[in-house]
Amino acid sequence: MSSIQVRPATLRDAKAIAQIHTAAAQAAYKGLVPDEQLKSFSVEKRQAYWREAIEYCEPQVQVAVEDDKIVGFVGFDRSRDEKSRPTTGEIWAIYAAPTHWSKGVGLALWDAARDGLQEEGCTNVTAWVPLRNERALRFHELAGFKREMTTAKTAVIGGVKIEEVRLQRPLN
Repeated sequence: MSSIQVRPATLRDAKAIAQIHTAAAQAAYKGLVPDEQLKSFSVEKRQAYWREAIEYCEPQVQVAVEDDKIVGFVGFDRSRDEKSRPTTGEIWAIYAAPTHWSKGVGLALWDAARDGLQEEGCTNVTAWVPLRNERALRFHELAGFKREMTTAKTAVIGGVKIEEVRLQRPLN
């Protein structure tokens, strides 16, 4: 088994991140979002978003690398939720290439994000996850997150309304 290394993303990584984001979102949201919406997910738009995120460190972006190939990424920073404490961080996005699901990529990325948030002085972390995305819910719950059902809200993903819930855990 090869080892997964996690490092800060560089501008050169934006395209690979966008490709993983698109492929993983299409796989993860299959059955939750209509196929025509999934097909419209754009690598180019995501590449522009992640390039800007990397350039301005908002959110902080790290990539998982295996055999010199990017196989996943995580974006994390302070919580975007209104009225959250300054010590609350948030996982803005965490994705592994579908070919690398259930192979430790997500865990390596979570460990890196947790360390980064602790270095920033955060004591808690949250993540917003679609209620019907059982794979993502299971991943976060195995990482110690608990659902906050009173936070359920409707978000628009690819033009489709999806119910999301916030998950939370302490960082220590």
